[in-house]
Amino acid sequence: MKAIRTRDREAGPAGLALQDAPYPHAAENDVIVKVHAAAFTPGELDWPGTWTDRAGRDRTPVIPGHEVSGVVAELGLGTTGLTVGQRVFGLTDWTRDGTLAEYVAVEARNLAPLPATVDHVRAAALPLSGLTAWQGLFDHGRLEAGQTVLIHGAAGGVGSLAVQLARDAGARVIGTGRAAHRATVLELGADVFVDLRAGWPAQVGRVDLVLDVIGGETLDRSAALVRPGGRLVTIAAPPRVRPENGQAIFFIVEPDRHRLADLARRVHDRRLRPLVGAVLPLAQTASAFAAGRGVPGKTVIRVAEE
Repeated sequence: MKAIRTRDREAGPAGLALQDAPYPHAAENDVIVKVHAAAFTPGELDWPGTWTDRAGRDRTPVIPGHEVSGVVAELGLGTTGLTVGQRVFGLTDWTRDGTLAEYVAVEARNLAPLPATVDHVRAAALPLSGLTAWQGLFDHGRLEAGQTVLIHGAAGGVGSLAVQLARDAGARVIGTGRAAHRATVLELGADVFVDLRAGWPAQVGRVDLVLDVIGGETLDRSAALVRPGGRLVTIAAPPRVRPENGQAIFFIVEPDRHRLADLARRVHDRRLRPLVGAVLPLAQTASAFAAGRGVPGKTVIRVAEE
């Protein structure tokens, strides 16, 4: 099969190349998915799990990417609940070869059925960003109707979904980002947009929840905006500055088949719209990584046609 692989941790996106790779092995309880569309996180080439297995052993050359939408091609021993030919989407293990390939082996429990009404490109933009948004807002952030949430990076893959989910839950939403993304964030349902380059803390006021995907100074300055009893939730790094009378939470997203199915139903019902910023062929994956976080929404790699 064809796959995007890299051997050099120091090379970054320049080390990614389209190569021939072995067809994946279906371990017990695995599914082999014929990939139709895949997505990635721009910084994942820096993650330790990209380069090693669970025991810390080197596993180069590696195939990056952790979000997939496609069709079940093969079932491993003992796999139940899915069938060959079924449309599925989901999130792959951090320490196994990923989705930027024609086929990928995935634990069946990390995949959910994909409705026929949801195309593979939109589905590939959903697993990591959608689960992160949901878990940040509700599992860790405890967001409730009537509360105010500040969502940093509201035009990004996670932020754009978080804006829609928070609005649907009845929260007041303040989204931040670059000035060029104002119209996008407001169209997604934010009540207020704040430019992060224009003295933003004074424009926000106090909030019940901050959901951060940026880190650094933005995360540090957000702590002072949390109301007593509120929460500062981030996926960027453990907070260095904590709210005076609130909680600070750093988390890493976890696979959740049932939540994936719920997110897919929301897309089917047009209550949720994954924001796809660019769609590129597999051969252009290196340039997609190099573009980084400047692209609004999620960059999706189309591997095969519907």
